[in-house]
Amino acid sequence: MTSTIKVLLAEDQSMVREALAALLGLEEDIEVVAQAARGDEVADAVGAHGVDVALLDIEMPGCTGIEAAARVRRAYPDVKLVVLTTFGRPGYLRSAMEAGADAFLVKDAPAAQLAEAIRKVLAGERVIDPTLAAAALAEGANPLTEREREVLRAAADGSTNAELARALHLSPGTVRNYLSTAIQKLAARNRAEAVLIAREKGWL
Repeated sequence: MTSTIKVLLAEDQSMVREALAALLGLEEDIEVVAQAARGDEVADAVGAHGVDVALLDIEMPGCTGIEAAARVRRAYPDVKLVVLTTFGRPGYLRSAMEAGADAFLVKDAPAAQLAEAIRKVLAGERVIDPTLAAAALAEGANPLTEREREVLRAAADGSTNAELARALHLSPGTVRNYLSTAIQKLAARNRAEAVLIAREKGWL
């Protein structure tokens, strides 16, 4: 008899999470043993429930699904990671793979396709939505450094350079240089447009 695959489902929208859990529960060999509404709850839940596969939405409070994936990969290297996204942003795919994801799929994929992806990653395969893979190849690599991404993320709320400098423990001049470089790399007119472009491409 095939052993049951223990799955954790992390999704902040309760209706979507419950619907996905119900659909996956119809599969004979899959059991949703844990659910999380926040990214920062994922690693602890994985450890507490002996999870085989973690399904992670990208957009969650606490931390993103990609950040959660990286934490699980470090703490539980044998757990398989499937990242789900509503937004087909090519930069997300590259970030997810760098975080150790085994699969990257759009959230509105049929439940049967998701179930099959769970079985495949457990068998050691990598599963990537072909449309997103093609878009990621066409888009190319993220031009921003980690520090530039950090400063740009922090600037998204409209903070001044002085406020950013205090929050990030940098000098105002250093903050200004990082922002200027990021704006230039993204061919943006200002920091607000740079944030918009980077988010649209999944680079933040």
